[in-house]
Amino acid sequence: MTTAPVKDQRRLLDLQALDTRLARLAHQRRSLPVLAALEELRGRAEDLHRAQVEARTVASDTRRELTKAEADVEQVRARAARHQATLDSGTGLSRELVALQDELAKLAQRQEVLEEVELEIMERMDAAESRVTDLEAQEQAISADVAHHEAQRDAAFATLDDEARKVAEDRARLAGELDPELVDLYEAARRRTGGLGAVGIHGHRTDGVQVDFSLTELAAIDAAGPEEVIVSEDHGYVLVRLDEQ
Repeated sequence: MTTAPVKDQRRLLDLQALDTRLARLAHQRRSLPVLAALEELRGRAEDLHRAQVEARTVASDTRRELTKAEADVEQVRARAARHQATLDSGTGLSRELVALQDELAKLAQRQEVLEEVELEIMERMDAAESRVTDLEAQEQAISADVAHHEAQRDAAFATLDDEARKVAEDRARLAGELDPELVDLYEAARRRTGGLGAVGIHGHRTDGVQVDFSLTELAAIDAAGPEEVIVSEDHGYVLVRLDEQ
């Protein structure tokens, strides 16, 4: 049987209040709205990054395609220019000059087709580069938004951490003033119950939390001496009697 002065038993409720405050601060830190906002923003940033990689790949592929199309057009133009120069010089046999004229007509048709292909690729190139530019702007906006929310998060963390540090200091000071055996009993109760170590009780009515006791346990509470520390066999809490004795 563990015994402790009534005033020390009641101070366990102060210790419990500090532990409850620490738990709430930790929960607040984990569940800040800004954290959910940051998670959403980072998800959008990842989506934008993937889209940006795809858009840049499309733009790069289209740029290479355009380079080839431009080279094809230039090749036909150069060949036509050489043929035209030969015709303009008037040198060569008549049938050769006629063949050159026929070839020039075919080159003109070929050039027209290639230039249409080149124009279509240029339009796709403009669209691809425009998408890259648009996605870059969106990425910059998201980055700025992330930085803003991270600053809010850090400020909230600093406030909560500062308060938690002060509460932890008060808790350590209070625990150090109590009998180690009493504190150990309280800590064991907290481990069993998941955080609630001490519960105040007025007669048969608990304070702040609903606890139903068996008749046997109620009889044990009534029979216990003032300095006897009561641990509920049914629920695991240290029961701190608050009635004047």
